[in-house]
Amino acid sequence: MGKCSRQELMFVGLWKKTWRERAFEDREYVPHRRDFTRSLSITTPDQMIEKAKGETAYLPCKFTLSPEDQGPLDIEWLLSPADNQKVDQVIILYSGDKIYDDYYQDLKGRVHFTSNDLKSGDASINVTNLQLSDIGTYQCKVKKAPGVGNKKIQLTVLVKPSGTRCYVDGSEEIGSDFKLKCEPKEGSLPLQYQWQKLSNSQKLPASLLAEMTSPVISVKNATTEYSGTYSCTVTNRVGSDQCLLRLDVVPPSNRAGTIAGAVVGILLALVLIGFIVFCCRKKRREEKYEKEVHHDIREDVPPPKSRTSTARSYIGSNHSSLGSMSPSNMEGYSKTQYNQVPSEDFERTPQSPTLPPAKVAAPNLSRMGAVPVMIPAQSKDGSIV
Repeated sequence: MGKCSRQELMFVGLWKKTWRERAFEDREYVPHRRDFTRSLSITTPDQMIEKAKGETAYLPCKFTLSPEDQGPLDIEWLLSPADNQKVDQVIILYSGDKIYDDYYQDLKGRVHFTSNDLKSGDASINVTNLQLSDIGTYQCKVKKAPGVGNKKIQLTVLVKPSGTRCYVDGSEEIGSDFKLKCEPKEGSLPLQYQWQKLSNSQKLPASLLAEMTSPVISVKNATTEYSGTYSCTVTNRVGSDQCLLRLDVVPPSNRAGTIAGAVVGILLALVLIGFIVFCCRKKRREEKYEKEVHHDIREDVPPPKSRTSTARSYIGSNHSSLGSMSPSNMEGYSKTQYNQVPSEDFERTPQSPTLPPAKVAAPNLSRMGAVPVMIPAQSKDGSIV
């Protein structure tokens, strides 16, 4: 008997495997599994659902049981995020007659079973306040031994157009070129645009008809027939938004006059600013001069009369007469006259300490050129004796 090739040996080996072993390896064809699914059947077909952001998505999952299904009922919902890098997440679970809905933090408090009696065959859920992060594939798994079933639902969350703004880009003058623009603040693609003229003969110029479904309408060599009120409606699969625009095409303005007026206005403003600065500086100089004059001493004004100076002049006059006194009368004069000098004015003024009169000898007076003088005596009442 000849030798068999390696491929022939592998073929014979495969045939030696039992039918049950081959069925176990080929998971797409397992009779026992097919029998299990006959007993528990999910009647909801696979489907795709599109909802707007902020809305509530209803994800159906209805099933039927048979008398053969005697095990405990377990229901599990899984989310496969759109980002393939993330693993499947359990978002809600029913097991042992209890509901667990805090597995997935991003959906905590936003996912609920729609039925109060899950054993009745309804495992559908609601996902409230949809966010863009909720996009993905949701899988409903129902198990009641020996039956097992699952279904998948593709959920897409779209954003409605909103915050749409219509405006004119350019000068609205006859003969000029400008653009009518329609821009939504947000909205999921694809977006569709529809312009419409609402007033001033709703008939549109032929040049605009081709652009009425575009976000931008280009106007060339504008005329007054373009004037009127326009509306722009933005639509996608989950909603729409609208804005209004008033267009007034007017004759060209006198640009030369406008420029001249602007120049004159600027010059007047500069003159006014210069005048204000001049007045402020002048006022500051005047205030500074007044402060300086207030602190200066006037040299041309005589000092006020002082009682002390009067007393000093009186004493000085008496001292000057010493030169004409005789030596014999010098001592008596110093005793009597200086005792009578203080007057009322002199007593009120503060006195500086006075030196006692110096006694000069008679020979020295003669050498100094003094001339003896006779001084009449005075009584107590002031009369001459």
